[in-house]
Amino acid sequence: MRKLATVLQEAGYKVIETREPGGTPTAEKIRKVLLDSGTAGLAPLAEMALMFASRAQHITEVIEPGLAAGSIVLCDRFTDSTEAYQGSGRKLGSEPVLELHRVLCGDLQPDLTILMDSDPHASVRRARRRNQRDSKTAGRSHDENRFEQETRAFVGRVHDGYTAIAKREPGRVVVVDARGTPEQTHAKIVEVVSSKLALSNPSKRTHHVR
Repeated sequence: MRKLATVLQEAGYKVIETREPGGTPTAEKIRKVLLDSGTAGLAPLAEMALMFASRAQHITEVIEPGLAAGSIVLCDRFTDSTEAYQGSGRKLGSEPVLELHRVLCGDLQPDLTILMDSDPHASVRRARRRNQRDSKTAGRSHDENRFEQETRAFVGRVHDGYTAIAKREPGRVVVVDARGTPEQTHAKIVEVVSSKLALSNPSKRTHHVR
């Protein structure tokens, strides 16, 4: 995301980088509850509700003001992730996720969603290594291993959930093969975003890219 932000800034765009869950002081506190392995017993419905509580605050404080100011908002994860993790992974279904999104988020949707597709189990292993490294550096307060401790079946359902969303909304979701090097994946993402935004001629239109 930082590499993409640099490309966009060099092309003359104002860019805001943010993430979910999190992105605001309140939402970051919710993030700690959601991702900490100590809350492994959190009920699926409670988990989904917390995701949307974080998102509603995030939209109000960061995303909508950023768009109104003419910035491109780059957000690491959005409602698609809730549909994949809680809707598919937790078996809550897509319907309650999309209904909560409509009610709590005003049905706000990104102009473009980039789905980086790779082997899901390899991705989890990388995330576990990253979180373990960060935990050693920052101490016990930085524990974001909760979802990485899930079963292979759960990870597979999440991957299937993302794939289903991409098939359902091909006009918004672009699948990028992320099995190559980071540089190769970055080049593919820049190509997709360049096509969407016409980087050679920056406009004043606002965009929300997830």
